[in-house]
Amino acid sequence: MSIPTRTPAAAPTLTDAMVRQYREEGYVVLERAIGEEDLELLRSAAQYSVEAAEAEMDAAGVDRLGINARGKRYFSSMVYRQRPELRRFIFGPVMEQICRRLLGEDAYLFWEQYVIKAADPDTRFAWHQDSGYVHEDHEPYLTCWIALDDVNEENGSVYLLPYSRSGIRSYIKHVRIDSGDQVCYFGSDPGMPVCVPAGSIVCFSSTVIHRSGANLTDRLRRVYLLQYSDGVILDKAGAQPWGSFEPFLARGAVVAGR
Repeated sequence: MSIPTRTPAAAPTLTDAMVRQYREEGYVVLERAIGEEDLELLRSAAQYSVEAAEAEMDAAGVDRLGINARGKRYFSSMVYRQRPELRRFIFGPVMEQICRRLLGEDAYLFWEQYVIKAADPDTRFAWHQDSGYVHEDHEPYLTCWIALDDVNEENGSVYLLPYSRSGIRSYIKHVRIDSGDQVCYFGSDPGMPVCVPAGSIVCFSSTVIHRSGANLTDRLRRVYLLQYSDGVILDKAGAQPWGSFEPFLARGAVVAGR
């Protein structure tokens, strides 16, 4: 399938100070990093992901399927395999600069997912590291939490515990609770809410402890999640790749799609 060409949006500037903050605190926030054209592309595929999830529920005659719940929350991963036009953003100039500056000269797409919350007080997510959903034997990777709507504490902001606040910079053991969430922190620190306008990207290490609040509004809160690693992450046995392993950068050159 051919993908229409377009003029690339200008990549956001990650200053040396921002890169240093990522190294020292585990996160950096890029406000309004995405142009309108890319934002509409990601929102269009978000709607597709909701419709596809609801079609699966219709076929099964249910309102809940896995962790998806009709009208409440939707999780859809690897959507770009059905919507290849997303590749122009996933492997485009915005993500290229982010990966180059925060990961280095080699980068792989590790995971891609939409996380969409409708109005529901039960759509909170417990404290965890993204690494807690993989296994303990892997190098930390990069999470890019991309806001497709204005995000605030009312509609489900992400809350971070920077390294200096948690005192933790590496993988820690998680406990699975009744909801199915993996949890690694039970303390009283509420975390740092990240309230950003649509088109912003919150970049954080997979070892940063974070949570997200519920959506208490009557509008969707849509987030696009892209994760990249500087090498292929294998399963615990070291036999098979975990997640995706599509190359993006190799020795500084863009190799995606070649």
